[in-house]
Amino acid sequence: MLERGKLTVEGRIVGASNMTLFCTIETAGTTAYCVYKPVAGERPLWDFPTGTLAGREVAAYLVSRAAGWDFVPPTVLRDGPFGPGMCQLWIDVDETVDLVALSRRTDHQALRDLAIFDAAINNADRKIGHLLPVIDGHLYGCDHGICFAEEYKLRTILWQWCGKVLPARSVEVLRRLEDGLAPDGWLAEELSPHLTRAEIAATAARIELLAASRVHPYPPDDWPAIPWPPV
Repeated sequence: MLERGKLTVEGRIVGASNMTLFCTIETAGTTAYCVYKPVAGERPLWDFPTGTLAGREVAAYLVSRAAGWDFVPPTVLRDGPFGPGMCQLWIDVDETVDLVALSRRTDHQALRDLAIFDAAINNADRKIGHLLPVIDGHLYGCDHGICFAEEYKLRTILWQWCGKVLPARSVEVLRRLEDGLAPDGWLAEELSPHLTRAEIAATAARIELLAASRVHPYPPDDWPAIPWPPV
């Protein structure tokens, strides 16, 4: 549906730093909502190549799906009214959840796994507002356009586990990702249209280090540890 459905722009999410459009998507009589971020609407960044953010969003979805965490809503790269871009299923969040309180919890298994996911993909922008809890209890995350840099750029509001031993279940997931990211691995092949060979290799190295050390990473010394604004 996301790949081939009819995409109609309904409005713009004005708080986003890049062009972010709220759309309906239709196919075979079924209608859903989605977010469409055209490549043409990406603001140039000094530390990420121009025109690559949409592909990084898709790459984050592929890693999340491969891990079995399913943090990233279904996401594809497709053509739209303003040219090619990222198209992601819209998630209706549970409005009763206090996101600030959620972001500080230490007893939330999915939140802790999300922190590990962010470390694996080198997320440089995990804000509180990027947490998407839904009514059934599942936790999603959004805005993964500035991930997968070769240099260590982890910037997040989820530092409450730094230095703590990784859960055994998370190490198992990292090992599975490590296998998939081998030079001839299936996940490396899936990521190749969206990331450079060097970025895939850097992702594999980060995941290998996480799995070997079995410890949540520490904040970087030469990079702001928390995104601004944090919300």
